[in-house]
Order: sequence, then structure tokens, then C-alpha cells
Amino acid sequence: MSEGLKRDYQIGEEIGRGRFGRVYHCVSAVSGEAFAVKSIDKRALTDPIDRECLEKEAKLTQIAASACPNHVVQVHAVHEDDDVLHIVLDLCQPSDLFDRISLHGPFPEPEAAVVFVPLMEAIAGCHRWGVAHRDVKPDNVLFDSRGRPRLSDFGSAEFFAAGAMTGIVGTPYYVAPEVVAGRDYDEKVDVWSAGVVLYLMLAGFPPFDGDSAVEIFDSVLRANLRFPTRAFRGVSSAAKDLMRRMLCKDVSKRFSAEQVLRHPWVLSAGGSLPVADLA
Repeated sequence: MSEGLKRDYQIGEEIGRGRFGRVYHCVSAVSGEAFAVKSIDKRALTDPIDRECLEKEAKLTQIAASACPNHVVQVHAVHEDDDVLHIVLDLCQPSDLFDRISLHGPFPEPEAAVVFVPLMEAIAGCHRWGVAHRDVKPDNVLFDSRGRPRLSDFGSAEFFAAGAMTGIVGTPYYVAPEVVAGRDYDEKVDVWSAGVVLYLMLAGFPPFDGDSAVEIFDSVLRANLRFPTRAFRGVSSAAKDLMRRMLCKDVSKRFSAEQVLRHPWVLSAGGSLPVADLA
């Protein structure tokens, strides 16, 4: 641990880990407030894309947090030494959205909207500031101490204002077809991924599946979106319409994050509020 980090925070137990680092509970030496510190081992980053993402992660997380402070995990400090980058973040609840879907199964539409609408507001806020998350998935939707959803983990994020993005990043179930195909792409990859998250919340399983990463990617490339009756019998036509517009293979016809926020299903909070025209 860096000397600055140890001076400013009391580091506690490990509360999570990922591909390149670990997350620890920590307490401010000044205020006594609890936080989480994400410690990324730079020595484990042998891939050039991973190294590039690490160099940008702290900055992009801070920009995203400024763009949408109520829906993105906040950065409170950054410390770095020769081998490790430490990012001090909001302390969130142990269970993420993936855990909750796994435990409770499909969400009723109003409950799904409680998570989905803040997620889309976070994505739209990032896009306004020229940042694409590029790894939107339930594992990266955390919940703060009051149970409010927060978008986290900007380790794959990128600026897109300067032009199209490249590179195969993301997670197989949630990655957009243009990324899998190796084409240049724009920020609408986040909209595709969020559409998969919504589908997963409402159905309990992903729209594009397979027994291996190769099979999943093949399914994503086909983009054959279906709504099996057994899972979607009680799901509204408005919700299905929104997912069709988000999970659209033709990027020119796929909704932007701002368009998603203006869709009747979102405006009605998943059907819990009346909307005059759902057409």
C-alpha cells in the first residue's frame, strides 16, 4: 500500500476482488467515514489495451462521477505507487444487481424500472461528457447504503468525443454485435448492454446465450431477439418495444441513451405511473 493511502486511511478487510485487483474496506483517518479502496496490480496488466484502460480509469471515473453524481460511484481519492493504483470510492452494499437477480429471479416491471432508470441516467450523463462505459452489466451496478443503484467500474471506459472507438472490450453476454465483429463503434454499445440488463431483469436469463464465449458471441452477432412466452407472458408491450429499440443490430436505428430516457416505459416508471400515449 502507498504511504499516502496508509496515512489517510485505515485499511481493513478484503471485500471483493477482480481480474487485476482487490477491493478493501477502509476508514478515513480524519472523518472516520467508511469507504472502499480498489487496488489494481499494474504488474498483472500484460495486455496493451488493459494497460491503456488502467491509465485512464481514475480520470474517467472522476469525470463520470461529476457528470452524474447521484447515479455513479464517487471517487474520493487516488493514490499510486510503482506497482499498484489505489482508488478510494463510495462504500456500497455487498450484493450487486447480478446477485439480486440470481437470488430473487425476474423483477416486476416497476421494480426493474427503479434500477434501470437511474442506470440509464448514469449512462446518458457519461455520454454527455464524452465517456462510454463499455462494460455495462449487472455486476457493475452496485447499491449504496440507502439502496440506490450506482454505476461502477470504469476500467474499460473510453473517451469517444474524438471519434470512433475500437477494441474488443466488455463481457460476452452484454457486448454489442459491432464490438464482437471487430468494427469501429460508438457510445451506443452502452445502450445495447443496458438493454441486455433490462431483458435479464425481466426474464431472469440473457437474450443471447451459449455454452461458451464463442457460442455467446455467435448469438450476439445473429442478434435474433426473442421474447419466449413462458418468461414474457406478463411483460408489457411497452417494455418489449423498448428492448427492441435498444437491442437493435443496426446502430443507426438503435436508440441513444437520451432516447431511452424519453421512451414511454421509462416515463411511466415501468408502468407504475400513467402515461397518456404508449404508442
